[in-house]
Amino acid sequence: MSETQYTPDHEWVRTDGDVATIGITEFAQAALGDVVFVDLPGVGRSFASGEAIGEIESTKSVGELIAPAAGEVVEVNDEVAGDPTLVNSAAEGDGWLVKVRFSEQPALLDEAAYRELTD
Repeated sequence: MSETQYTPDHEWVRTDGDVATIGITEFAQAALGDVVFVDLPGVGRSFASGEAIGEIESTKSVGELIAPAAGEVVEVNDEVAGDPTLVNSAAEGDGWLVKVRFSEQPALLDEAAYRELTD
């Protein structure tokens, strides 16, 4: 599995072969507050770069899961769908949201560049 990379939309991406796991960062989770509901896309759904492919609802607001590049959903985290509070306790671990296969290379930030964005 690759090192964690980030999007300017506060999502993390870890690539393993041709499949990338995506979730929201701890920074995004803290800004949202307690996550109470997630709406995840169906497996097989194709998406364009920049498209909203899911929603994360919290006690404060609703955020969108934005695709960093075009591709297709290959797996969703059913545990998070059943218990969205996993995002609160493990946003960058067991609280991952979707696994995708990108059809183009996403433009991602390394950890140092992402930390500059959030400081």
